[in-house]
Amino acid sequence: MGARGLYVGRRAAALLAALLLALLAALLALAALYGRCRQEEPPSPRPQRPSPTAPSLAAPPGPAAAAASGRRLPRNLLPLHYDLELWPRVRPGLAGPFVFNGQVNITVHCLQDTDAAVLHSSGLRSRGAAVVRGPLSEAGAVVEVAGLRLDAAGEVAVLELRGRLRAGRRYVLQLGFQGRLEEDFDGLFLTRYTDQGLSSMLIASQLEPTYARTVYPCFDEPAMKATFNIRIVHDPSYVALSNMPAIDVSEMKDENGSLWTVTKFNTSLKMSTYLTAFVICDFDYVTRTERGNEIRIWARKEAVKNGYVDYALNITGPIFSFLEGLLNVSYPLPKTDLVALPDFGAGAMENWGLMTFQESSLMYQPSDKFTSRKAMIAIIVSHELGHQAREMLRHFFFLLKWFGNLVTMNWWNDLWLNEGLASYFEYLGAIFVEPKLSLDKIFYDHVVQPVLKEDNERGVRSLSEAEEKIKGSFSLISLFDSITYSKGASITWMLSGFLTEKLFIRALTSYLKEFSFSNANQDDLWTHIQMVIDGQNEVQLPASVKQIMDSWTCQNGFPVLTLNLTTGTISQEQFLNKKNENSTDSYNNTWIIPISWMRNGSSQPLMWLDKSSKVFPEMQVSESEYDWVLLNVDLNGYYRVNYDQLNLKRLARLLENDPKAIPAVSRFQLIDDVFALTQFGYIQIETALELTKYLAREDELFIWNMVLLNLVPENLESTLKNYEVYPLLKKYLLKRMLPIYHYYAGFIRQNVDALEDDYFAQVYLEKLFATACWLGLQDCLNLSSELYAKWMDNPEYKIPFLIRRTVCCYGVAVGSDKEWNFAWEMYNRTDSTKEDKDILLSAMSCAKESWLLYRYLQYGLSDTLFSSNYTSIIILYAVTKDIGHHIAWEFVTENWPLLSERYGKELLHDVLKVMGRFVNTDIQIQELQVFYNATLEEDERVATTLLLELTKTENMERRELLIKVAKWLQKNLDD
Repeated sequence: MGARGLYVGRRAAALLAALLLALLAALLALAALYGRCRQEEPPSPRPQRPSPTAPSLAAPPGPAAAAASGRRLPRNLLPLHYDLELWPRVRPGLAGPFVFNGQVNITVHCLQDTDAAVLHSSGLRSRGAAVVRGPLSEAGAVVEVAGLRLDAAGEVAVLELRGRLRAGRRYVLQLGFQGRLEEDFDGLFLTRYTDQGLSSMLIASQLEPTYARTVYPCFDEPAMKATFNIRIVHDPSYVALSNMPAIDVSEMKDENGSLWTVTKFNTSLKMSTYLTAFVICDFDYVTRTERGNEIRIWARKEAVKNGYVDYALNITGPIFSFLEGLLNVSYPLPKTDLVALPDFGAGAMENWGLMTFQESSLMYQPSDKFTSRKAMIAIIVSHELGHQAREMLRHFFFLLKWFGNLVTMNWWNDLWLNEGLASYFEYLGAIFVEPKLSLDKIFYDHVVQPVLKEDNERGVRSLSEAEEKIKGSFSLISLFDSITYSKGASITWMLSGFLTEKLFIRALTSYLKEFSFSNANQDDLWTHIQMVIDGQNEVQLPASVKQIMDSWTCQNGFPVLTLNLTTGTISQEQFLNKKNENSTDSYNNTWIIPISWMRNGSSQPLMWLDKSSKVFPEMQVSESEYDWVLLNVDLNGYYRVNYDQLNLKRLARLLENDPKAIPAVSRFQLIDDVFALTQFGYIQIETALELTKYLAREDELFIWNMVLLNLVPENLESTLKNYEVYPLLKKYLLKRMLPIYHYYAGFIRQNVDALEDDYFAQVYLEKLFATACWLGLQDCLNLSSELYAKWMDNPEYKIPFLIRRTVCCYGVAVGSDKEWNFAWEMYNRTDSTKEDKDILLSAMSCAKESWLLYRYLQYGLSDTLFSSNYTSIIILYAVTKDIGHHIAWEFVTENWPLLSERYGKELLHDVLKVMGRFVNTDIQIQELQVFYNATLEEDERVATTLLLELTKTENMERRELLIKVAKWLQKNLDD
């Protein structure tokens, strides 16, 4: 949930889908039970403060780490309604530190007799507490509070009572509190930014998963939903936003007679505490109305003035309409605010009615047309809007957290229901608003393939964890990871595939209507899907929905299918490193697997593998070399496939003769699988290389990117040139790269505007051109020189963004000190953006002349030329270049006293990680060890020596692998 400057790259694509999906979720959930929710609890009067003589809660020593606790509250009190007032004591121009005061009156229903009220509170100072019977509008007897005790470790406040709360009655817990406004990104936080050349401040909130308790005392569990009346007291120069529309704005004076504005908001729908949201800012906004729903996008005034949020505004309404049509519901909230925060740690958050975004995730500038920003914005907006339908399909990749807002998981162990489903739907929404995007290609490339690489490690958790684990070995924050988001989305993709989208949406709609404004777990979803399956005859399953899906959500990892075409046998096992097969998984390591497949180009009926091994007579092939089988077509399943040699040879021949006979996503998956199988010891590298012979006929950039990342990993580019494989790889790859290289080089030279809608060119053309130049392709080097020279002749000229980093690097590399000095001059221009500076910092390390590199490193030590935090960046850029690692290492050793004083051990550790790639002999280890002995403490020397020995072993294994690759290349250069 991070971006650099205004260019977000691959993450941008994921963010666009998020916003759409979030909207979908919200639409669904909100519409279903909007009327019922509104009638449950009437608005309450202004929060009443307890008597100043009430017991005081001792302040904790400091804010607790809110995300660490998995403690559950007692179930004797159920919150129904909150009257909440927040008063951040922030004035423009003041330096701080700042505090916020508040008062919360919580109406609760007592389920069991109790003499204590336990609720969450973390890092808050008490300003009094009281308990009264009945709603405040009918204030009854006071229940005397004997004491207020804080359990800092459990993040709870305990109101110890002199009387008992009786089951069946309602009470109001009245608590005054005070907290600190920190300049971080959790809870209620303050952030500073610049707008129109002036320094400004804003206040915003991020309460997921368990930061609401740091803002106000509450029942901070997802299942404990309630309605809210919110009042915000703020400086008159600011505007206050919350989940619901403002219904009254008035004025009040504080104890010193100073004037403050009071903004009161309408009663909310029933929602979890982590979805309450607050923004206090001096922003402008753009607005439009879509089907009666007012949509406002708030941002810095200069961003609004320059039209940077217009694209997000234009797609948000259509995404709402798309989600309404998909789920046949109407969005019940009267307004939706999207706020672009200059700094925001979460990336985006789907708060009901008030969605917050990292600024770079929501802004699109005309100059961004050759970046992936448009797709990114569509994905993010889709994800977050999708959440609104879960509260309506809750978080549809950022706003689409499944059913979280409308239907919330009972507990965080089923977080994947929110985030995984949202991440799936975000891509559907993104394709709706940007139909030129290819859904299956982007989804596999951005979601499935990356998580497959992470999910094969032993110890990685399952999607749905037991609640006891979440309380103990897992912190809640650790659940917000790629397993939850991307594996959850991948499993949802598979589920939708074998159900059909029609049945899947029907089941989701049923589920949402049943559990709107309530809580559920994954079994509740399986039940509704089973109901839909039982009501039709079109789709038949080999087992119950629960049995099938539990095999994917309740155990770690994923399977690899091994196919024997001679016998038609398919077997399954957990995909693990063959060098260490001991599995710690306590499940039975068997999945119920849907197998989409084709034979000789014709799609076949879906098959199921529901045991460890099974014979499929339909998959036995003849002796004809043109008889072939392909499994997991279009990536309908979350698994890898290991074909026998017979089928791989036939597929390799097919690719050379007619690559388009295999769909693009399946080509990607086929090659990605064989390289992964090689890495984990299932097959030999020569087998994987056979599938690269056809690449001269491959015109898909996303496939080329995957191949190049396997053959020329970015972190090994400089290392590979030290091996004999380099000239062979150069000849082999360039022969195959030339067609796609010249295709795109033609656009770069003649009509780069034509690539504006080529999404994969926006994200992957850089890697193709960088590899071509690295391999010494003269046309690539010439093109870089030409474009760099044009820039030198006219500093206002814009090098095409698609390959700007490559052009700058090789423009410097093939040039002299003249080119290097120009890069230095451009770096120091006052109008250079952060992205410009980063590209140039890297480019200046590409110099091929040793004296230029050494001078650059010396510049890095200068306090007048760079701030101190750039020195380490310059060293790390240099150490990764062809000749730079020797020079950078000498520089580090010669200047260690000064570097150590500035950076300490952190810099050395970073440099050692890179230098380790070049350690191949005992002598090299000894040379490095001499330096460590003079600079490190004894315990660190031991650890570093072990690290070097491990690196040496890895490098030896790499050398053995590269020897095999070299031998294969020598035999196949002329093919």
